Amino acid sequence: MYLKPNVVFEPLVDRWYAWSHLISPVTSAMNLVNRHLKIMESYVNAPSIHAASVKNANMKGGPFIDLDGQKVDEIKQLIAYTRKQQSHMIDLTKSIYQLEKLLKEKATGYSLEGLYAEIPENLRGFVELVYDLNNNPSYRLFEALFYRSIYYNKNRQSIAFWITSNNERPFVLSTPRLDKDDVCHLPLPFDSPVIDELAKMKRKSNGYEDIKNKLSLSGPQETLFSTFFTEEEPAKYQNYSGDKVRLRYFGHACILIETANVSLLIDPLISYYGYMSEIDKFSDVDLPDTIDYVLITHNHQDHILLETLLPLRHKIKNIIVPDGGNRSIQDPRLKLVFGAIGFDNVMELAEFEKIQGKECTIMGIPFLGEHCDLDIMSKICYHVKFGKFSVLLVADSRISEPMFYERIYELTGDIDVICFGMECDGAPLSWLYGPLLTSPLQRDKDNSRRLAGSNFAKGKGFIDTFHPKEVYVYAMGMEPWVEFISSIKYTPESSPIVESDKILAYCKEKGIIAERLFGEKELLYQK
Repeated sequence: MYLKPNVVFEPLVDRWYAWSHLISPVTSAMNLVNRHLKIMESYVNAPSIHAASVKNANMKGGPFIDLDGQKVDEIKQLIAYTRKQQSHMIDLTKSIYQLEKLLKEKATGYSLEGLYAEIPENLRGFVELVYDLNNNPSYRLFEALFYRSIYYNKNRQSIAFWITSNNERPFVLSTPRLDKDDVCHLPLPFDSPVIDELAKMKRKSNGYEDIKNKLSLSGPQETLFSTFFTEEEPAKYQNYSGDKVRLRYFGHACILIETANVSLLIDPLISYYGYMSEIDKFSDVDLPDTIDYVLITHNHQDHILLETLLPLRHKIKNIIVPDGGNRSIQDPRLKLVFGAIGFDNVMELAEFEKIQGKECTIMGIPFLGEHCDLDIMSKICYHVKFGKFSVLLVADSRISEPMFYERIYELTGDIDVICFGMECDGAPLSWLYGPLLTSPLQRDKDNSRRLAGSNFAKGKGFIDTFHPKEVYVYAMGMEPWVEFISSIKYTPESSPIVESDKILAYCKEKGIIAERLFGEKELLYQK
């Protein structure tokens, strides 16, 4: 028996779609209080408003539950269950507010040691109080300790298994996953080896009874689960055996780079197959059986997609993440996040550090912009070199200071291929980081600090600085299978389309090969 190729492994925390901020304990607590409970309570109070807002294209991706105004009683039950089972997480969030209030009122430039006794009891031993050089008070989190405490509970985690039959899905970050007849919801922690065994069955035949018993399935749930399998043998992956470097674009910011000896997968976000699609695309069947390196650029939900990464875990030899994190709430350390969910092969890469792989060198390049001016270190771009061929993958980075990339050019020299994102509108700070704010941010300030990639001027700066032979605009969220996590839908008049059209025209004037990537693309290069 084989697992069907279009079976979705949908990771959940407290029935909400799981992303990295729901793994790290402190960000998870603050999202629970300031996002999930608020959305659910709003829905209970005004379900019809939510139903209308979900249908309004201008409000797509907003904090509205997509249940057509129905299932109010189930949401009430989930609220009550969450408040009871996660009361310690709610208390943790309250204590973060109390700690910040304490520092604002009493940290006035004198020694901080006397304030440790006033830290809320449930935060004692988890934080260090500090000043910066201008006597502004703050605190650092000992994040690893939170993972060893009651604040990291794997019992909150589960997987919803179901079959998809098309590329499009509703936006997932604002609606909890309630029980449905066609969804098999199982209490599997994300580090469970059963996930690996099940994922392998998309390629390798195994006994159905064995996996059924490991999941303790019976009754209607087992009947549904059995429909996820087939006796039809999947097509075998043909390893690339040529003498060139092959780049394959999988959609959004996901690119597979291969030679006959090594494979690199950047920001994995893989679509499904096993059904008719109007868009040509690569999918899981086009990934090698072993992925030497997975490269993660930054900690946003469209670049760290657990739904893709967990089923690929058994294939991944090394996963490379940005170095560190600054021990603040808004910047969880990615090595800890991945370690907690079963990845024991995580390597951190700092800016300008290099990893020497088989046939290739991977160097970390600073990532500027797209993080709303927050102090976040868990972000990095990648300069990958195979012999004389080089590619620069900058994701959503943008040139805030032109001189900065001129200094980087002194290290990289001319680039053969550059890929950069041009989602230049971007959501405001509060869309992603709002639950982590302990003080309200004025609307005009919020709107000025956006999760935005390059516009024409910024993209032109990349081209003028690195003199690429080829330019590819990517990470636009254009593919329909990305919409469920990004909420993006463009028209020809949308700024990212207009601005990227300008980039393509500019490249044409300069004789540079350029394309705005969509769906799939394969490119071959001489090493």
